[in-house]
Amino acid sequence: MIEVDSIFFDVDGTLVDSRKDITNAMNHALGSLGFKKLSQDEIVSHVGHGVKDLVRNSMGGCEDEALVQKGADLYWEHFMAHAVDETVLYPHAKEILDYLKDKRKFILTNRYKDFAEATLRGLGIMHYFEEVIGGDDEDCLKPNACVLDKITPAVKIDRKRSLIVGDMDIDIMTGKNAGIKTCWVTYGLGRIEDVKPLKPDFIIEDLIELKEIIQ
Repeated sequence: MIEVDSIFFDVDGTLVDSRKDITNAMNHALGSLGFKKLSQDEIVSHVGHGVKDLVRNSMGGCEDEALVQKGADLYWEHFMAHAVDETVLYPHAKEILDYLKDKRKFILTNRYKDFAEATLRGLGIMHYFEEVIGGDDEDCLKPNACVLDKITPAVKIDRKRSLIVGDMDIDIMTGKNAGIKTCWVTYGLGRIEDVKPLKPDFIIEDLIELKEIIQ
């Protein structure tokens, strides 16, 4: 076990299974702009690097930034109205958040902050988190350590006693880049061949296993 004061959680693929609502919002945007709608697997394969990246790649690598922005706007409108239509918490998410009631907890996501908060609020877990650090600044997204550099001076985080929990390689890379402990959850969107070489400090198959890690 390790002594931890602060825990940074990813959202999609870590705390919530949002694949259906993301797919529905993205296909709404694609259909509205005359693009071919995609399967859930195709759309989810583009998740992780921010909304603009998701839209751009779902549009086949579109280089028209005005069109990408229009797609992002359409995605935003639909998602905000349907953030938790089909999104669910992963098993034991609330239980582990309750268990960690005495720890400082943050959300660290490449989603726009509004998107993340809409989902967290809709699923009744927003109150667990001290701050939501979203991907609104396209020049400062995971895996860049700047996502933590921006917040830690203000909230006075001890990185030696901090942990990031996420499902993708970029989450583990963020932790490594920022100098904090890393925990990979195997059930999310990340691929083992991408994550294993990064040597996360901990690997778990269920959030409840954090009880065996965090002191």
